[in-house]
Amino acid sequence: MGGVSDLSTIPSAEPVLRQLELTINRKLDGLVHGDHEGLVPGPGSENGGGRRYEPGDDVRRIDWNLTARSGDVQVRTTIADRELETWFVVDGTASVDFGTAIQEKRDLALAVVAAFGFLTARAGNRVAAVVYDADQLRVIPPVAGRDATLSLLAALHRRPRSSGGSASLADALRRVRRLARRRGLVVVVSDLLDHDEWMPELRSLAARHEVVVAHLADPREDDIPPVGLLTLVDPETGARAEVQTSSRRFRERYAQASRSRREAAIAEVRAARADLIAVSTDRDWLPDVVRHVARGRRRR
Repeated sequence: MGGVSDLSTIPSAEPVLRQLELTINRKLDGLVHGDHEGLVPGPGSENGGGRRYEPGDDVRRIDWNLTARSGDVQVRTTIADRELETWFVVDGTASVDFGTAIQEKRDLALAVVAAFGFLTARAGNRVAAVVYDADQLRVIPPVAGRDATLSLLAALHRRPRSSGGSASLADALRRVRRLARRRGLVVVVSDLLDHDEWMPELRSLAARHEVVVAHLADPREDDIPPVGLLTLVDPETGARAEVQTSSRRFRERYAQASRSRREAAIAEVRAARADLIAVSTDRDWLPDVVRHVARGRRRR
């Protein structure tokens, strides 16, 4: 996954991705359209020339060389960034290869990347990704166009199942922070089950970029049915534990611990001033994404 793949080499994946694209485009058609008119309000980063200073202008924008040549105080002007660069941080760890409802969390991850990828695949806009799994961080550099989005999705679609390891969300966020030099959009797609300190890195990214966190979940992570003695295996560490699910007290403690973990992760995302989308394997993911996009359009 070190670069953009050729879709023609994986024909079995193509129908799935084409159908996904059609579904997303039908839902989102007309909701977001046209070129990207600047990611956030305010000046952009491209040099737009100069003009005469007016009361209220930021004195830090005074262009002293232009002022000396013209004889009047001049300020630099900038053009709003119109080409959007979207970076995806995709969780490929073993906990994402899990699902007990209508799909697995890895299917949700693919769908979320597809939605934002096709949404931002406009003229000049680029998509890139950092995918982390058991073994390593894999970087897909920024490339423009719809084909780049399809190639990224193909790489995610054929990703082998993970089996534990040391790669972490914090490492992936740190890598994006170093690579995404231009202000843009960062979409984090993860179940947030990492035990490392990812919060400072998320806060640093959100200080410069627009950040959206798509939180992947499965209902069995919050509730275990009473089915007797179970042997549970941590997919990332391999640790095993036998639990008696017939015990009401155990089920209540499990549910409380799960709620506390989820609420803590959500609180950290919001404290970083990142947007949050909750998607689950037991319901249609697309309305959650559409609602988020609609809210974003109203804000802008």
